[in-house]
Amino acid sequence: MAQTFSTQIKGPAIFLAQFMGDAAPFNNLPNISAWMKGHGYAGIQLPSWDGRIIDIKKAAESKTYCDEIKGQTNGLVITELSSHIQGQLVASHPAYDEIFDGFAAPEVRGNPKARSEWAIQQMKYVIQASANMGLTVSPSFSGALLWPYLYPWPQRPAGLVEEGFKELAKRWLPILDYADKFGIDMAYELHPGEDLYDGATFEQFLEATGNHARVNINYDPSHFILQCMDYVGFIDVYASRIKAFHVKDAEFRPSAKAGVYGGYLGWKERPGRFRSLGDGQVDFKQIFSRLTAAGYASWAVLEWECCFKDSVQGAAEGAPFIASHLISVPTKAFDDFAGAATDAARNRRIMGL
Repeated sequence: MAQTFSTQIKGPAIFLAQFMGDAAPFNNLPNISAWMKGHGYAGIQLPSWDGRIIDIKKAAESKTYCDEIKGQTNGLVITELSSHIQGQLVASHPAYDEIFDGFAAPEVRGNPKARSEWAIQQMKYVIQASANMGLTVSPSFSGALLWPYLYPWPQRPAGLVEEGFKELAKRWLPILDYADKFGIDMAYELHPGEDLYDGATFEQFLEATGNHARVNINYDPSHFILQCMDYVGFIDVYASRIKAFHVKDAEFRPSAKAGVYGGYLGWKERPGRFRSLGDGQVDFKQIFSRLTAAGYASWAVLEWECCFKDSVQGAAEGAPFIASHLISVPTKAFDDFAGAATDAARNRRIMGL
């Protein structure tokens, strides 16, 4: 049974994308939400591209339909509509055309321009549907035009990076303006494979969009562990832009054979691996503390990805793990007992004034 906590950060919640399937209980929204509720979750993040749980175009056009969707969750809160797949296709380098075509509708495959236009329209559907559901944020990917040029060899031509972010911003600005109209934040998951994959690239995109208010972050420390970043300090730097939170663990164990780039190895052999909660190296006590101190008050959403542990076990262990990290903010200072009323004259005397 889901528990209610009087905490600033909401949870536990879980992202359904990695759990959806064609067999019960993961084959539709009523079944999977009942299963998640039975394992202690209070909220669910929906993959907006999965027709087994939502028709995103219909959700954009009908608040009644959105209310029907909310009625199928067995009392769980829909935390956000994820738009990672659609965001990915807003911009992609030709090197990935054939691979990414499988994410798009059949009628736009083989046509990169049409695929991007389809993705932009899909993003607008997600924005409308989010508003119809009373939501305020959609976690997403940025897509990538520059990712093949991550390493500066061969040398990047002068102006290539600037032109890449200029074009990325050009594609996203109509979406961001549309999101602003409906009061929805785009929370980009900073993820290798996207042009937005760390703080530096996020800032370049933010500048290219004119510091657009709807350019925000889906904080996921697992991707920072694999890049050897200061993922706790990241919260202090970008707190005002963090609008969503994926609780995902990871480990980075470099060897004599491979490091950050992974050597084209499979997930089990790579130095950097995603793990189930508690099995990796992420310091979640520090993360929940820093997010709480920064005023983050939205959902803590488990995203399960692990190459060693089964998803069912990962989900079952995830809810109590998140619950144990939620913090009830203090209603009074710990040293109030030793305090005294304000007295300006006394304070001046103490300072010898």
